[in-house]
Amino acid sequence: QTVRLKYKANNGEEYILNLMDTPGHVDFSYEVSRSIAACEGSLLIVDSTQGVEAQTLANAYQAISNNHEILPVLNKIDLPSSEPQKVKDQIEDILGIKTQDAALVSAKTGLGIDDLFDKIIKVLPCPSGEKDKPLKCMLVDSWYDSYLGVVVLVRVINGELKKNQKIRFMAAKATHIINRVGIFSPKPTEVISLGPGEIGFINSGIKSVADCKVGDTITDEKNPTTHPLPGFKP
Repeated sequence: QTVRLKYKANNGEEYILNLMDTPGHVDFSYEVSRSIAACEGSLLIVDSTQGVEAQTLANAYQAISNNHEILPVLNKIDLPSSEPQKVKDQIEDILGIKTQDAALVSAKTGLGIDDLFDKIIKVLPCPSGEKDKPLKCMLVDSWYDSYLGVVVLVRVINGELKKNQKIRFMAAKATHIINRVGIFSPKPTEVISLGPGEIGFINSGIKSVADCKVGDTITDEKNPTTHPLPGFKP
C-alpha cells in the first residue's frame, strides 16, 4: 500500500512524502524487499508494549543490507503497558540502531504523528534522480482491476512518466502506451506526470498480471536508458 501526501513542517516548508506500507510478518519478506528497494529510508515500527520481535529483526536486517537510513518508531505509547525506554534499549542492544531520534507515537490517537513527520524530513534522505535523464522506472507491483485492467505500481528513478507516452518493459521486452498516470493519496488520483522519486501507478491496457515482471525496468521506447535496474532478489 502506498500513499503520497503533502506536509507542512515546523520550519514552514512544504514537503511531499511518498510512503509505502509493508507487511510486518516474517512470511512476507519478499514483499518487504520490494518496498525497501523502491525507497531511500525505512521507518522501523515497534510495538512499545511488546518490544523487538522476530519480524523486527528480519525487516531491520533487510533495511540495513540495503544501506537504508532507519528511523525507529515506537507505537502504542498511549497504553499503560507501554515501556518506551526499555524498547529503545532493546533496539540499540539487539539491532545496533541508535534511538536518539526515535519517534514515540500512537497510531490510534494520533499522538506524536506531527513529530514523526518532522523526523522523517530531518533523518531520512530525500530521493535522488534527474528529470532530464532518460526514463528509468522500477516496476514494484501489479494487480488486476476489473474496470482498468492491470494496474502497475512504479517508482520513478530518472526521467518522467506521462499519459500517451510509449514505454518499454526491458525484461519482458514488451511495449505499451500509457493511458493513465496516477497516485494514491490515499484514493487513486489521476495526475499529469510522475517524476524522479515519485511513486504512483500507470494503466496501459495490459491484460494480464503475468505480463508484468516485478522488478522490471520501465523506460521510454524512443529514448531508453542503457542501464536497467538489478531487480529484486526472490
